[in-house]
Amino acid sequence: MIGGYFMAFESKLSTEIYSEDTTTEVDSNHILSSEKILLVDSETQITDSRKPNYNRVITTKSPVHRTITDLPPALISEIFNCLDPKELGVVSCVNPSLYQIASDHHVWKQFYCERWGLPAAGGTATSRPVAEFSGEKSWKELFVEREFHSKTFMGHYNVEILYGHTETVRTVFLLPSRKLIFTSGYDSVVRMWDMEDGICISASRPLGCTIRALSADSKLLVAGGSDGFIHGWRAEEGHPRLFDINGSQDQDRNRNQNRNRNQEFRLWEHQGPITCLSLDLMRIYSGSWDMTIRIYDRVSLKCLTVLMHNDWVWALVPHDTTVVSTAGSDSYIWETNSGSLIDVFKDTHVGNAYSLARSHTGSFVFTGGEDGAIHMFEVITDRVKSWRPIATWNPHSAPVHSLSFEFPWLVSGSGDGKLSLIDVRKLLKGIRAMKPNRSRKALSVEPPQRMLNGLGKSVFSVSIGADRIVCGGEEGSVRIWDFSRALEREKRAAALRGLRAENRMRRQKLQKEIESKGGRVDQCLIAAKSQMNGERNGVWYNKRGLKVKG
Repeated sequence: MIGGYFMAFESKLSTEIYSEDTTTEVDSNHILSSEKILLVDSETQITDSRKPNYNRVITTKSPVHRTITDLPPALISEIFNCLDPKELGVVSCVNPSLYQIASDHHVWKQFYCERWGLPAAGGTATSRPVAEFSGEKSWKELFVEREFHSKTFMGHYNVEILYGHTETVRTVFLLPSRKLIFTSGYDSVVRMWDMEDGICISASRPLGCTIRALSADSKLLVAGGSDGFIHGWRAEEGHPRLFDINGSQDQDRNRNQNRNRNQEFRLWEHQGPITCLSLDLMRIYSGSWDMTIRIYDRVSLKCLTVLMHNDWVWALVPHDTTVVSTAGSDSYIWETNSGSLIDVFKDTHVGNAYSLARSHTGSFVFTGGEDGAIHMFEVITDRVKSWRPIATWNPHSAPVHSLSFEFPWLVSGSGDGKLSLIDVRKLLKGIRAMKPNRSRKALSVEPPQRMLNGLGKSVFSVSIGADRIVCGGEEGSVRIWDFSRALEREKRAAALRGLRAENRMRRQKLQKEIESKGGRVDQCLIAAKSQMNGERNGVWYNKRGLKVKG
């Protein structure tokens, strides 16, 4: 019986034993060997002779070690939904099957859209040129390419200065999807520039007052004047410059007037200077020193909603059904459909809160103020939407007049003539790890990753694209900080690093092969080395030849 017991114990099958007539209880339900498992029922007992009494033996197969690749692809795909881009990239390096699943995973589209939105197909404004979007590329390839682009802002740049305005430039707007820049200011002229060539390709007639705000997409261009009006241009199909802002001369004056009536419009609703403008697919948003934000229908141009504030409105950023605004020193969140106030953050800055920026998802808001500080908030959507302070920077010694965000870079323009670039990647990663309901105070984090100097006078407006930063200010010119060549340099540097790493691995492999031969080769190397050491002990070399010591 004992021999049969141990044979069963060491066999490839586990044994489950049911016993009767016992006196001593077993302490454990499982008896383990180094390789196999003997399963004993909890009611089994062993007699004083350590021999189990059992009536029947049921054999079952031992468990087999399994890996994640044994799971159904649909389940693996659900698991991958919980990973961030870096983790998903690491998983794709495990084996070919996981690489295929990870590379084709739909979450890459989500990663891309959360950061930069959908690539433009010609219908809406985007921070990404249309030419870059191609059906031949997967979402993973698009994401990796754009992520690589974002690193160029730490590289080499060229500065191009655009002259044309006769007075201070108060507002700039970059439309990368069409490679256009729009600028205006105290001279009341809206100018259109080619982003790559830096050439002024069109200019409007004087609009009669200071233009403090511009906004555009591929269908509409609007400018806000200090007299309280919004002047707009609709895009013309087939027009080489998208907008005919200069009102090109036609031989038939009546036809020209009809065309202008259809393509240009002016809205008179505000009672004070317009300080900020924004567009989405359905609406036009404008803020003014009359302490209101007005929301218009893009098609009918009718005012739909008026949002009343307690002070001058300085900035606004819409997203989906909400709009964030600053008035005086406070920040507000509004529900645009009903026009109701969701929440207000009092005393955001010491003094006026001049500028705003918002992430593409709308979850994170950045404010800049008269005190020179930049604050980052998270908009929390629970039962009630509220603000949660995340971080604070103090890179400037003068008011922050303008902010612009293009993941992961936040760029600011200040009255001290400087621009700061802040990378928020590390912050966002830490925020994801936090508990959603946990409150925290704003942290003073590491300083901006880069400061751009050289303007000398106040910067009033700044805008950032995939590889360029545009700013305008008191000196009356427009500056383009072009980082596009940094990408080429980074690619060349990466290729050189890869070549050096490959050569290093080859040398190490060759060295191992030489060392593995052993025996006679090693003895020859040792003898040669000893001989060389002996020669160095007795002689030394100089430029004139061989000399003997002593």
